[in-house]
Parts: sequence; C-alpha cells; structure tokens
Amino acid sequence: MANDQIIATIAGASFAAGLNVYAAVGTLGLLARAHLVTLPPALHMLESWYIIAASLALFVIEFVADKIPAFDLIWNALHTFVRVPVAALLSYGASAQLSPGEQLVATLAGGAIALLAHGGKTAARAAVTPSPEPFSNVALSLGEDVVAVSLTYLALRHPHITIAVVAALLIALLILLRFIVRALRRLFRRAFAAH
Repeated sequence: MANDQIIATIAGASFAAGLNVYAAVGTLGLLARAHLVTLPPALHMLESWYIIAASLALFVIEFVADKIPAFDLIWNALHTFVRVPVAALLSYGASAQLSPGEQLVATLAGGAIALLAHGGKTAARAAVTPSPEPFSNVALSLGEDVVAVSLTYLALRHPHITIAVVAALLIALLILLRFIVRALRRLFRRAFAAH
C-alpha cells in the first residue's frame, strides 16, 4: 500500500469512525468483501461476515438512536469510548507496513482525527438538540451517516481527494467548534440566569 493510500485510509476511516464507527467498519468490510478494494492484511478481519453483520446491526441501532433528541447526546457521549479507540485500531492496522514509530504516530493521528470529528458531532448535536423541532436533528444525523460511508469509500478509492476533503473538514470543524462552544456557553448562562 502506497504512503498516500495509507494516509488517506487513516484520515478517511478515522474521520468516518468519529461520526459513525459502525458505518465505517461495515463499509470497509462490505467493500473488501465485494472485491472493490483491498484492505491491508492487518484489517482483513473486517471482511468477516460476523464483523460485517455486527457492524450493520449496530449501525441500524445507532441510526435510530441518533435521531432521538436528547437521547442522542447520551448515546454520543458514551460512544466517545468506542469511536476513538476503534479509529486508533483501524489506523494501527492500516499502517502495519510502516516502522513501529511511524505506526505509533499513525495510530495517534487516527485517534486524534476521530476525537475531533466526534467532538464536532457532539457539539453540533448539543447546539441543535434544544431546537423545538426534530427535523434539524434528523437531517444532521442523516448527513453524518452519508459522510461516514462516503469518506470510507473515498479513502480506499480516491486517496488524494480524501486527504483534501478530510483536511477541509477538520479546518471547518475547528472553526465551527469555536462558534458552537460560544453558543453553548450563552445557552447555559441563560439557563442558569433563569433559575
């Protein structure tokens, strides 16, 4: 696997896992099973029908849970302990042909990318959840699912595009996180002032 392909796999799969880990893992497995992509040897276990079935079943559960206002915040908070470690493990497997030092850096980078994507998702949800209508929550969740599947596919088929897209998304998230944090602070200040 070429270095740009490794970087794209780490960036794309990690960002996707930060949004929806089950969609990322299921997509990787299905694409490899359909012989549309070749996964690195360390990730061949994702091609197992057991892993694919478990990922798709958990994806369906997350698909429903992620659309329920307020519950989605609890769901996402708990998934901090799933999305980030799985992204780090995917990065570790994708970088198996690198030196141990480079593999460690790749693993840390994958975890960091997933943490940023997950943090952005959670912050956006916290900002949208107080909205009285459920449509913004559902639209945001559907968009995240589409991005997770698309980025996973792009990472394996179009590495240069993936690297550019993930870089743009990370920059946008960093900018948006500042606005979201400010909005949440104002919201909490108003809530505490009302009491």
